[in-house]
Amino acid sequence: MGIFSIFKSKKKDSSKYKKAMNKTRKDGAFNRLNSLFNSTDKISDDFFDELEEIFVMADIGVDTVVRFIDELRDDANEKGITNSKELQPIIIDKMFDIYLKGEVVNSNLTFNKNGLSVFLFVGVNGVGKTTTIAKIAYKLINEGKKVLVAAGDTFRAGASEQLKVWGERIGFPVVDKEYGSDPSSVMFDAIKKAKQEGYDVLLCDTAGRLQTKVNLMNELNKIKRVISKEVEGAPQDTLLVIDATTGQNGLNQAKAFIEATDVSGVVLTKLDGTAKGGIVLAIRDQYNIPIKFVGLGETMEDLEYFDIEKYVYGLFAELIDEDTDE
Repeated sequence: MGIFSIFKSKKKDSSKYKKAMNKTRKDGAFNRLNSLFNSTDKISDDFFDELEEIFVMADIGVDTVVRFIDELRDDANEKGITNSKELQPIIIDKMFDIYLKGEVVNSNLTFNKNGLSVFLFVGVNGVGKTTTIAKIAYKLINEGKKVLVAAGDTFRAGASEQLKVWGERIGFPVVDKEYGSDPSSVMFDAIKKAKQEGYDVLLCDTAGRLQTKVNLMNELNKIKRVISKEVEGAPQDTLLVIDATTGQNGLNQAKAFIEATDVSGVVLTKLDGTAKGGIVLAIRDQYNIPIKFVGLGETMEDLEYFDIEKYVYGLFAELIDEDTDE
């Protein structure tokens, strides 16, 4: 039945997303979505107004939602749709459109085929950047990669110690220097070690906060210059880490990093802990940046490569299951 049919073969594979996003569906705005469809079959201005409010409350973003609802109204008018249930597959289809934008979106990391791959991590303090680096290191090590980590957040006390604890637990070494050192020198030393000892991947932590936005931009630019000089095409990816539970506030904080450096992908942590799952669509629509990883739980294995089909299933599982079980 239209767009729902793509989920028939994916439901089992999508169970992790469904479980992780249970809070989004049951406690947040998307719970109101189910109630809205169950309460009325008729399409009206009030119906569209409530639909608009639901998606705004889901953190999809006001401008995105207004455009989305306008297009939905037009579709309903053009196709002569009067029953709200007939809008369900169109809504889900448009969620894909918001994310894909008519493009093939690559959620994979970009590896250097000719040697060392360098991945730079940026984001405000408290979003789970250190844990994210550890989880990605764990994932890459299990994929057979030899991984080194550079503790470039030299302005936060204890940052390198946290990475070392993870390194001892998972099995990766950490290159660091004393508190207050030049982060670029840490990167230089880490690249030198990585080349000499045959590492496949270097994961680089950076400061989450400096005194001003200008300082932050200058520091990140300096780090990038050092990395790109030492490794051709590096960093292969610059990954912005965002806490999904902070919603629009997280997006506003992230703006400084997007302006400061060439962010190529987003790691969205704690997607399992938010009742507002629409932030994935907001990030993609506002900044045109793909989601590379999502955090679906607390364990090492719960950081997953992002999959838009599984994500949409996580948002609309009850509606989709109801249809595909028929």
